[in-house]
Amino acid sequence: MKVEKLAQKSNDDKENEAGARDKLIETASQIMREGDTIDISFSELSVRSGLNSALVKYYFGNKDGLLEAILERDMTKIVEDVGLLIKKDMPPEDKLRHHIGAVIDTYYEFPYIHRLTMRLIRDLPPEGAREIADKYLKPLSEAYNIFVGDGIKSGVFRDVDPDLFYSAVTGAADRFFTGKLVWKYCYGRTDFDERMRDAYRNQTVDLIMNGILK
Repeated sequence: MKVEKLAQKSNDDKENEAGARDKLIETASQIMREGDTIDISFSELSVRSGLNSALVKYYFGNKDGLLEAILERDMTKIVEDVGLLIKKDMPPEDKLRHHIGAVIDTYYEFPYIHRLTMRLIRDLPPEGAREIADKYLKPLSEAYNIFVGDGIKSGVFRDVDPDLFYSAVTGAADRFFTGKLVWKYCYGRTDFDERMRDAYRNQTVDLIMNGILK
């Protein structure tokens, strides 16, 4: 009986630890989304999460460790979704159109994703930067070689450089959703809601696809 209770307590402790770690990651992500920033205040993180900020050191080592955990959560899902799309039996143009729309949706949900990636690549030691490139950036770059290459081979796409195309797509998504202050002060607009996202997605997908289709 004592053994069973100890085992149950051990499982509960593990679940509580995982829950606290995930809560810190999600709360930090929310702070970055709402504040349009990648700078996190430990005091705000503690208040918003209801957890002691010392747990950041316990679970992640330091702030960079927390940022790496956020990037891992977000980018792992992105890479997995792209991998699944590659395997789908769809015409190249439909596959690419779907992907570009998904990129817009991703940057709407995580507008900090590019800035966070560049911050870590810049600030981490070279081996850490290479790990990020190998785990996330290279697989995405290779996916664009497949997306664009399949369309070129089938005769529906113009002969374009997949790497430059990758930069154009991600740049279009990142520039828009990190430009909220430009819209606010230049155009007096603060309506960065789902309707704005959908309108931008539709227009951007059409513009990019019209540029690559023969």
